[in-house]
Amino acid sequence: MAEATFKNIPELFEVELGEALTARTEALSTFRELGPPDLVHVVKSTGRSGQRDLGSYHYISGVDASSSASLAAYINSLTYAVEDNSAWFSNKTTWKVRNGVYCCFNAFSRVDMRVDVKIPGGVAAYVIDLRGERHEATPEIWTETYVSALLRAILYSDDPTYFLDAYRKLDPITSLESEIRFLQAAEQLFTKGWQVGSDPEIQVATVVSNHLTAGIMKYFGDSGRYAPIVNLFEKLSAKEPEIASLLARSYIGLNEEVKAVQVMAHYIKITPHSYTLLHAQATFLRSKGRLESALKLAREAVNCAPSEFVTWEMLTELYIDLGQYESALLTLNSCPMFTFNGRDSHRSLPSSKVHLPFDKPIGEILPDRGRTEDDEADPALIRLPAPGLRGTWARAYALLTKLVSKIGWDELLKSRSAVFVMEEEYRMQKAHGDIQKAASSPPIHEDGTVGSFGDHERNASTTAIREPESPGVLSPTSESEGPSSPGVKQDIPNGIPTIHISSDSSEAVMNGEATKKPDAEEQEEEDIGAKPPPPPPLEKPMAIPTPDEDGAEPSSPNHMQHEGFSFSNKRLCERWLDNLFMVLYEDLRVWTIFRAEVAHFKTQHVAYRKTGYEWEILGDLGVRLHHKEEAKEAYQRCLDTSRYSVKPWSKLMETYADEGDIQRTIQTAIRVAAYQYAEYTEMTYPTQIARSFFKLGQIHGHQKISFTLLSMGLPEPIMKIMDGYLHYGRTFKVEGYDF
Repeated sequence: MAEATFKNIPELFEVELGEALTARTEALSTFRELGPPDLVHVVKSTGRSGQRDLGSYHYISGVDASSSASLAAYINSLTYAVEDNSAWFSNKTTWKVRNGVYCCFNAFSRVDMRVDVKIPGGVAAYVIDLRGERHEATPEIWTETYVSALLRAILYSDDPTYFLDAYRKLDPITSLESEIRFLQAAEQLFTKGWQVGSDPEIQVATVVSNHLTAGIMKYFGDSGRYAPIVNLFEKLSAKEPEIASLLARSYIGLNEEVKAVQVMAHYIKITPHSYTLLHAQATFLRSKGRLESALKLAREAVNCAPSEFVTWEMLTELYIDLGQYESALLTLNSCPMFTFNGRDSHRSLPSSKVHLPFDKPIGEILPDRGRTEDDEADPALIRLPAPGLRGTWARAYALLTKLVSKIGWDELLKSRSAVFVMEEEYRMQKAHGDIQKAASSPPIHEDGTVGSFGDHERNASTTAIREPESPGVLSPTSESEGPSSPGVKQDIPNGIPTIHISSDSSEAVMNGEATKKPDAEEQEEEDIGAKPPPPPPLEKPMAIPTPDEDGAEPSSPNHMQHEGFSFSNKRLCERWLDNLFMVLYEDLRVWTIFRAEVAHFKTQHVAYRKTGYEWEILGDLGVRLHHKEEAKEAYQRCLDTSRYSVKPWSKLMETYADEGDIQRTIQTAIRVAAYQYAEYTEMTYPTQIARSFFKLGQIHGHQKISFTLLSMGLPEPIMKIMDGYLHYGRTFKVEGYDF
């Protein structure tokens, strides 16, 4: 089977011929949004009657899917990629591609476009629906398929969380003509954009918030070329005024702020309840330091779209910028959280063989892929829960870390206890409510009669106080002989019920778990258990009575002076936010220990050693907690190890690009490019390297980047790859290409 492989193309060999196509057909109904990358399935044969045909497949994005001819051309190119090691005098079997099928998912119509190529023979294009039935392809279906393929290539290009074996990435747009065709197709399908879904932070996809607009803004925004989409959005906003928010953002990207303000002022009169337009105004005012005005707009956006996470997120960020940290916590607690749905992917199948060729000229500068001791890490670091957060949970956690970076952990806990009901407060309030019920409930005699006991008849053996039965809650009973006893012992419920709290805010009722106040020494929290059936609503719960100096209970509520029980102006902390506080605590605990160890080893003049994987985790931790310099140091220490990982290189590349360090940015970009080509990412844009180069180009110009590359004396294969990013800048006239 060694001669049946492609030279430089990854592929997975099937156990049963055609099982990859069958699995894709069965999985069509599970694709929710843009769909998975394109699937290319080929059948190789020797032409001999006794030799079994072999089926293999790989995934790909970036191929022009505008017609059956372009997809068939890619299948045809594979016929020249089969390895042929046989000489003219050899008797070895020669494998050839006999058949190929290209599968491309149409995210608009929810169908799978397939092109079947027979070699030699003809080309057949057809559509497979969610039920597996075959239909004819129409020009509209082809346009939708073309745009769907481009969006996947753009949005999946540098997503570090999306990984597939044998996934090849090519440049989706290689010329100005293909870019114009993309804009024309996008304009034609713009009103259908909501059908392809949206980012996980958006609950309801709209004509403005969807994958189509996200792909357009990413493709043109990463290179700073907003002029082409300004023309597009101007035409579309005349028909759909809500698109004006995208037009305003594009004008701001072109540094034409006067036009952006005019657009926002005009269209806000037409669509005053568009939260995207309100956000565009708030973002602009925030960039100018007009935080109070931006705050008013953010509040209005929340009123217009209270079920969207992004509106509450913007309001929280503005409260943090204004230093209103308690309001920021309350707003964060009100954020609607959505279940995270990852990107669509193929179901992994068992393979008879995996062929992943490695380009030696490029791979020579990379460490070995074999597992070493630098791939091990302390279990406490591996078990950190924060890296597993996705979607709205990750965004909410980013707000929480921003908050703690502003005020510190201690002040955050004070603000937390000031706005949220603490568990101890709830327990005391519950105890007070039980005492009031006990005092108002008449005793029941053993003979069934109800009446009052005299003082001489009060005996715990003959009286009882009935409370409504609930699981895990016992009725409080008196342990003393008179009403003047200073306290009453009772069992505290294991769960926290729903509490109705009267407040001046628009949310008068909130459901959730009582927040525990972390102990300053132990820093530990325990789960408060299952939730019992809710008791009657409590409207402005009163404080628990406190004994007078002579031991008697106060006869009037006016004697209540304990301020800890009055939490009518407090909220219940949502359980998910309570969990995020614990996640933050774990991050801070590990980071504090790490920095203390570093300081100790420095004072002792001893080298501080960690494995490569540990340095990488600590670098990620520093980024999450907004300790940029310490994170950069951890990533740099990771580079000194033999760990095979692109993350520290890419993180440092972005950091150096933000700092304008052209030499170090290029040095790290070379390694990132090598890692990407080792994973079959043969595209130049949109990628992290292109973004970093274009960011430097705005400062230094592309000529300086080119001369710096020449001065490094790079090998020819590496130099060709790096020059490809600058070639894209020259072709599409990215800012800085002409100096």
